[in-house]
Amino acid sequence: MLARASDGRVLVAQRPDHAHQGGLWEFPGGKVESGEAASEALARELREELGIRVLAAGPFMRLEHDYGDRCVLLDVWRVDQYAGEPHGGEGQVINWVAMAALDGLRFPAANQAVIDQLRRLSPD
Repeated sequence: MLARASDGRVLVAQRPDHAHQGGLWEFPGGKVESGEAASEALARELREELGIRVLAAGPFMRLEHDYGDRCVLLDVWRVDQYAGEPHGGEGQVINWVAMAALDGLRFPAANQAVIDQLRRLSPD
């Protein structure tokens, strides 16, 4: 998911050390379960991970990436409105980061396309 603050910062979370690509930063979200629509998965994952309730969201981009040991499909949604205050509901570190500061964080390779698209669309 992509959540942006009114000042243009985006919300990122640090992956747990034991997870695939552990220790790297990512845009919060998670896996779609069998029989679940992407919008339902988004709402469920953000409730579980961040303790927020999605009020308005829409598709941002989809991409596939092959890491060699696994292939991933990222179905990225922008969250335009939510209720609650985001917090690391699963113990993960979260942070609101300025677009310029994204370069100083290490992301999984698949996230680079998301960052590039976000920058293209950013008014900054």
